Amino acid sequence: MNPPVNVGLRLSQTARLDPRGIAVVESGRRDSKGRRQYRQCTFQQLHDDSNLLADGLHDMGVRPGMRLVLMVRPGIDFISLVFALFKAGVVSVLIDPGMGRAALLRCLEEVEPDGFVAIPLAHAIRSLFRNRFPKSRFHVTAGSRWFWGGVTLADLRRRRLSDGFQPIATAADDPAAIIFTTGSTGPPKGVLYRHGNFDCQVDELREFYDIRPGEIDLAGFPLFGLFNCAMGVTTVVPYMDPTRPASVDPRNIVEPIRDWEVTQSFGSPALWNVVGRYCEEHSIRLPTLRRVLSAGAPVPPHVLRRMKNVIHPEGDIHTPYGATESLPVASISASEVLAETATRSRDGAGTCVGRHFPRIQWKVIQVDDGPIASIDQARELPRGEIGEIIVRGPVVTSEYVTRVEANALHKIADGQSAWHRIGDLGYLDDDDRFWFCGRKAHRVLTAEGTMYTVPCEAILNAHEAVYRTALVGVGPAGQQRPVFVVEPWPKRFPKTAAEREQLIEELRQLARNHPLTRTVDTILLHRSLPVDIRHNAKISREKLAVWASGILK
Repeated sequence: MNPPVNVGLRLSQTARLDPRGIAVVESGRRDSKGRRQYRQCTFQQLHDDSNLLADGLHDMGVRPGMRLVLMVRPGIDFISLVFALFKAGVVSVLIDPGMGRAALLRCLEEVEPDGFVAIPLAHAIRSLFRNRFPKSRFHVTAGSRWFWGGVTLADLRRRRLSDGFQPIATAADDPAAIIFTTGSTGPPKGVLYRHGNFDCQVDELREFYDIRPGEIDLAGFPLFGLFNCAMGVTTVVPYMDPTRPASVDPRNIVEPIRDWEVTQSFGSPALWNVVGRYCEEHSIRLPTLRRVLSAGAPVPPHVLRRMKNVIHPEGDIHTPYGATESLPVASISASEVLAETATRSRDGAGTCVGRHFPRIQWKVIQVDDGPIASIDQARELPRGEIGEIIVRGPVVTSEYVTRVEANALHKIADGQSAWHRIGDLGYLDDDDRFWFCGRKAHRVLTAEGTMYTVPCEAILNAHEAVYRTALVGVGPAGQQRPVFVVEPWPKRFPKTAAEREQLIEELRQLARNHPLTRTVDTILLHRSLPVDIRHNAKISREKLAVWASGILK
């Protein structure tokens, strides 16, 4: 019989090895004297608390395999509850609250939850729309309960642990969580994570980045920091709105890094853009920080360069590549980007995301907008030719459990396993590195051929006044008019009509002088391009295409 597979059991091991080690530090507001306030717990305390909560859920009638929506703010309670749900064999439903109420309610309705573990506001909304959640009957409030039933988190913690409590012995194929995609290129979909996926993610990240027990991680993106406790790593949760990393107060990142001598941190490119600029402006160094991770969208070289100047001289910034359905897939360091690939990217080669993780297999196949039932029906492309990337491996999830029709479009059967179609376009080079050229849904299909967003946008991004650019298509596929929507740096936005026309003409000239963009004549300026809710970094080109279409009527 195979041993149980459950990341919750890794916390148990960490608690045995380092019971007094700090597991989680929760950053709070400053006190009246301006000092940052912190809450903390040890690995043993987190282990004991998650056991008590798992036992309490079982006592309520919650059974393995049931789905509980978890909507609790990042911090000690959130991390303890995730481990409690793992130990109870419950399927956690994790979703970005920033997606907006209508989309949030639709996703929660589709997942058919058996209950909610949530803050009072989330329970109030659930109660208001209770008819949309007919199966939901197990309710735990993290905070003060108002007019709804159920118990509070405090009630579960007042209990005594049942004699002989043991975590559920889950297997690798047992469901562990449902995590929703951002919906950046379509409706959000519920991705089923199994315990084996999570268990392998821990191993892949630890081994690839050489993460060691005793390190201290500042979690700029809560989900990425969940497995620190399984590695014996301290998690410092910053005081910020995780749904708005681009709006973070950089002091709320810098101060805990200094106070706790943080060695590693994960955050979106938008977060590190803010922090890097703040550190540069105030001549701040973060010498304990040796490993910075950033993902969610291509990380601009200027962000990598600034952060490289801020951290330990021997440290580096790494950009893991993947998707909600498959993470991690590949990685590249800032050192490699700045020394080699950035120059090629500026000339339209795409963004190099590096080499694949050891347990990942990948191929680039001919682009197809329809389903591919079997790998025999996919045509693998030679190196250097742009196509869509597909991946396979133990961290790659097997299915969607909401919007299940998407399984046919995103999964390719191959014997007893399946390949996942990420939806990204690019090519493999002779060093087996993948160069990202944009999303499949974002390619522009003109009468003269296909244009790929990332390579084309790089040409205009080279202008000193440009912060970022989006290539969109206006009109029917095959006859689309390519349009550049350009966001200048805030302090460089033209103030007069003459200045606007001058900038647009300079950008037109840049486009004409490059073979990738010579056919683009329409350039529109935009003060702030819309971005995704999770990382505030992926440009919402679908929205911009509609906007541009309205402007050009």
